[in-house]
Amino acid sequence: MSRTPRPVPLPRIAPSPSAEPPYDDERPAGDLPAAPPYVQGTLALACEPEPAGPPARKPLIWGPPGAIPDGRRLRALSQAVAEILSGRRSPSSVSSLLTDRTHAELARSGKIINCARPPLVGIPHVSQPKDGVVEMCVLVHCGDRPRVLALRLERMGVQWLCTDFETTP
Repeated sequence: MSRTPRPVPLPRIAPSPSAEPPYDDERPAGDLPAAPPYVQGTLALACEPEPAGPPARKPLIWGPPGAIPDGRRLRALSQAVAEILSGRRSPSSVSSLLTDRTHAELARSGKIINCARPPLVGIPHVSQPKDGVVEMCVLVHCGDRPRVLALRLERMGVQWLCTDFETTP
């Protein structure tokens, strides 16, 4: 006695949204961002000029209060952390974006990423496991072997601070 095989349902293929941000010519005319200020020799994390005098630890508000920081700011932060871990940047340059514990750990870690040229980070992959927490990972291109860098940011009031980081050896 032979049985007729039951039809197996095929997997449903759904379109996925593009991971890349739109090009400037694909945005509406009024939605174009203002050009960032010119900075020589370092990565600009804050768009406002720093006041004269000793550096003060001031809150950095990324967008509307409570909103998740945009992809450009997250990528800039991960680029700065990758430069610190490769020994090309001082940890004090991002101290206003880190908790005290994370800043001390970053300074203590020293040069973890060995590369002949400056590291270059890719587009951040961002998730929000709960309200007030953002976790992201980026691919760090640094020579023949890319590395992965993961950062965790937590909202403290209206300020987002990096509370933890991890990278592949």
